[in-house]
Amino acid sequence: MLILAFDTATDVATSALVADGDVLGERVSTARTVLEDVDALLRGRSLGPAHVDGIVVGIGPGSFTSTRIGIAIARGLALAHGTPVAGVSTLDALAAGAPGALPVIDAKRREVFVPGPRVVDPASLEVAPGTLCVGDGARRYRDTLERAGAVVPPDESTLHLPRASLHARLAGAFGGAELVQPVYVRVPDVDRASA
Repeated sequence: MLILAFDTATDVATSALVADGDVLGERVSTARTVLEDVDALLRGRSLGPAHVDGIVVGIGPGSFTSTRIGIAIARGLALAHGTPVAGVSTLDALAAGAPGALPVIDAKRREVFVPGPRVVDPASLEVAPGTLCVGDGARRYRDTLERAGAVVPPDESTLHLPRASLHARLAGAFGGAELVQPVYVRVPDVDRASA
C-alpha cells in the first residue's frame, strides 16, 4: 500500500511517502510548502497523486490554521483522486518517535498541549524525574521542564519532530475525507474574541 502522509499542526511540517511500511522519502518544511513537498516526494519516484492508495494527515492538536491547512490538503487530494484518508494525532506521532516519552506541543499563550489531549501551563505539568519530553513545547519550555525533573533532548534532535512516516505507521482505518476532523483542545482565538 502506498501511503502519502503529512502533518502541519506545529511550526515544522513533515511529509512522507511510505510503501508497505518502507519509507521512500521524507521531508521537513512548513505548512505553506506541504503541497510542494508532496509533489517532490511523488515526482522523485515518478509517481502522481493517482498512485497513492491512502492519505494520512496529522489532526493536531496544534496551531488551528496550520492544522486546517493539512486537513484541507488531505481532503482536496482525496476528493480529487478518490483516495481514502486516515487522521492521526500529532501527539501520538511524537510519542511513537520516542517510546515512553511525554509529547509536549507548544500551544502558544504560554501553554502546551499534552496527552488527553489537554492544554496546561508548562509550570503546572507534573512529570516524574527522568521523564523524556519531546516536541516543540518541550524545546520552548526546556528550562521549566528540566527544573521539574524532565529530560529534554537537544533542540536539533529529530525526536522533537512529528514525523509523517510515524503517522503512516500509526494510521488505523481509512475512510472518506469528510470523516477526518481536527483535534481542538480549546476555543480558537477568533471565537474567544466574539464571545
